[in-house]
Formats: sequence, structure tokens, C-alpha cells
Amino acid sequence: MDKTTRFDAAEFLTTPEAQAEFITAAFETGDAATVRDAVGVVARARGMGEIAKAAGLNRESLYRALGTAGNPEFATMLRVFDALGISLTASAVPRKRVKRRMRKAA
Repeated sequence: MDKTTRFDAAEFLTTPEAQAEFITAAFETGDAATVRDAVGVVARARGMGEIAKAAGLNRESLYRALGTAGNPEFATMLRVFDALGISLTASAVPRKRVKRRMRKAA
């Protein structure tokens, strides 16, 4: 029987550029849990203790916030992004035209 090893993306995200791309891809899903998980992977890649200290959090709190049951506050995420040296930007997304329904006269 062949042995398999567990894949850990944190082992392959060795540059700040790769880490930023990983988080950007998570944002593109539009799913908050995916973004939280991606930030957690990058924090592990950089060293959770170092990121927690730079963000002004204790390590256990950071693990809890970025864990599968975590629901970190936006302020916490901003502190973590700052500690990671990752900036957030916003851009306009073209809106799909929505047909307005005509209201029937009563």
C-alpha cells in the first residue's frame, strides 16, 4: 500500500509575491471562509507566532481567529494583513445590467 503525505500549501508559499497571489485568488472567490483560510495558510508560512506578535495578538487568539470555526473581526484581519505586509486595494467591478420589473397597475 502506498503512503501519501498531507499537502500543506504553506510549505510552497515561500515568497511574499506568491503569498499575495494566494490571498488574491481567495478574494476572487467571494467567500469569506476561503479568504480566512488563505490568510491562515500564509500566516503559517511566515510563522504564526511572528505574525501574531506583529499584529498585537497572542498566538492562540490568531490560531482561533483563522481556524475553521473562526470568524475574525475586520479590524483583526486588517492588523494581520499589516503584519504580513500585504495591502488591500479596491477596484470597480462591472455590474451586470439588471432588468427592472415593471409594476403592474393595481
